Amino acid sequence: MLVNFFFTLREFRVPTTIREFLDLMRGLEQGVVYANIDDFYLFARTALVKDERHFDKFDKAFAKYFEGIDSIDLDLLSKAIPEDWLRKEVEKHLTPEEMAELQKMGSLEKLMEEFQKRLEEQHKRHQGGNRMVGTGGTSPFGAYGANPEGIRLAGQSRNKTAVKVWEKREFRNLDDSVELGIRNIKVALRRLRKFARTGVAEELDINDTIRSTAHNAGMLDIKMVPERKNQVKVLLFFDVGGSMDPHVRICEELFSAARSEFKHMEYFYFHNFIYEGVWQDNFRRWSERMPVWDIIHKYGPDYRVIFVGDASMSPYEVMAVGGSVEHFNEEPGAVWMKRLTNHFQKVIWLNPEPERLWNGTQSIVMAKDLVEQRMHPLTLKGIEAGMKYLSK
Repeated sequence: MLVNFFFTLREFRVPTTIREFLDLMRGLEQGVVYANIDDFYLFARTALVKDERHFDKFDKAFAKYFEGIDSIDLDLLSKAIPEDWLRKEVEKHLTPEEMAELQKMGSLEKLMEEFQKRLEEQHKRHQGGNRMVGTGGTSPFGAYGANPEGIRLAGQSRNKTAVKVWEKREFRNLDDSVELGIRNIKVALRRLRKFARTGVAEELDINDTIRSTAHNAGMLDIKMVPERKNQVKVLLFFDVGGSMDPHVRICEELFSAARSEFKHMEYFYFHNFIYEGVWQDNFRRWSERMPVWDIIHKYGPDYRVIFVGDASMSPYEVMAVGGSVEHFNEEPGAVWMKRLTNHFQKVIWLNPEPERLWNGTQSIVMAKDLVEQRMHPLTLKGIEAGMKYLSK
């Protein structure tokens, strides 16, 4: 299948050669990478591109050729799913009683095993069914259907319960220049302050000047002090993409306000839940990640940590090995969250979803428990409550 990938690279004017392509194939035969599309991307770029000026061309060619493929099982990549299998034509609407009758697979491993069996068995398009890869039915595999636990292969999230998402999605960075509507957020954030006088003495100290002048028999004795600055240190973690798309505006307002209020602030992105790595640029999220261990080692326990996300996902994404929709995580997200809460003294979660819906979503309840009930709605009142706790 990779012969056509070579021709796609040439189509995008990536100056790779047959010899470099053979080096790539030899590396794959030796098992340099296996069962991880991200590792394959990095290895292929290293083998095929000798000048960083062509990285963008390589990324475009890679995206075109491997569009829709994520890190499930490399053996599955040899079988492409025809596009018409996932074309939306009919959408089945189920009653609450019918939804309750749907049976879950029972485990992530069982779901993946069944998915591989379907790909081996299926040879035509299915629609409205309950077993094969198709659309508009109750099967766990496909698109535009209804199942409490499944693998979404196309389309937008509808019920926020997909266990795996078989597509490469592009997220955009938050805009920190947004001005509209951030005034009140700034006011709410100002509860989180820890002032200290540092730096050059450039601010007039009126009380000390009066006192010194009086002691100097009326001769003016000007006293200066360093400016009082907010010394609180903040780490912001933003959930991006998928179910967070409707909340981009409020997240941008929060991001912009925080950038102007906190001198010592670092931000990172994650998708759905925290795992072993985060990133600061969504356009390079697969190539430039920061290990969470590095964050724990780099930033002291006095940093205030704020997670921003709807926490709406499959429970497997929180509690299971391999539960992430985008990659195979070797440790559950809950383990990484526990490491962060054990290291940092103060951690909160701001949730844009209405608070009345939290108890009805299992993953939100899990996330709330992991941050020791310090979850607040992403509203002015919620931000104020969160800042009050962080400032103690």
